[in-house]
Amino acid sequence: MSFIKTTVQNIRRSPYQTIAAVIIMTLTFLVVSFFTFLLVGSSKIIQYFESKPQVTVFFRNEAKQEDINSLENKLKEEGRVSSVKFVSKKEALAIYKEQNKNDPLLLDLVTADILPSSLEISTYKIEDLSRVSEALKSSSIVSEVIFQKDVVSTLTSWTSALRKIGVASILVLSLASIFIILTITGIKISQKRTDIHIMKLIGATNWYIRWPFIFEGMFYGVVGAFTGWVVSTIALIAATPYLSDFLRGIPILPASPIFLLALLGGELLLAAVLGAFSSYLAVLRFLK
Repeated sequence: MSFIKTTVQNIRRSPYQTIAAVIIMTLTFLVVSFFTFLLVGSSKIIQYFESKPQVTVFFRNEAKQEDINSLENKLKEEGRVSSVKFVSKKEALAIYKEQNKNDPLLLDLVTADILPSSLEISTYKIEDLSRVSEALKSSSIVSEVIFQKDVVSTLTSWTSALRKIGVASILVLSLASIFIILTITGIKISQKRTDIHIMKLIGATNWYIRWPFIFEGMFYGVVGAFTGWVVSTIALIAATPYLSDFLRGIPILPASPIFLLALLGGELLLAAVLGAFSSYLAVLRFLK
């Protein structure tokens, strides 16, 4: 308990240094939270698109049903294809009528005979869509393959770039946090140099002297992480209605409370380790 009491006294006696350390920790974990939201959200968006028919294959009118069935079975046997759905001419007409139900003139001009049958294909990995698309183009019964390659490629590259930017930003802010806490702890140790010498003369061990400073660093980290998490979570909840409209049809919001609590737990643990490590480095040099 004496460690905790000493830690509280150290924090109360230097409020401005405490505020500076907490602010830098808050900024660090605010960035951690936001980039975690973005990375998890983008991963779910990719999973959503991977679960939807991404390659649509239209067949020639002369294509025989047994040839279409053979191609469908061949696709199902491949390890990269997750699902294959056959859309007949009648089903294609029903879809067309639903899409153009407010325009009777267009409905009168189209019959099932002029609409091609098709396959809607999904893959386990979004990267495999291009390979499947190229393989289908070589089939003699295929008239057209629709694959939004640019959209898929952009989404994948955007997620990859976001991950790199997030990791770099977190590393930079983490290093800044370590430097700030190390500096603040070093200043406090210098101010208490006489007291520490007296404690060592009366038999205090190095760890007895270290623990209050380590607890202080953990305090900075935990308070900063909690504050950053609260601010980012409030911002996410406030933006959820607008993001839901923008991401219409993609079920990634609202965020799960379990996910938010798990993120809080992970950030608090990381913050405690970061704060303790920073303070330990500062104390280690003085007490060698």
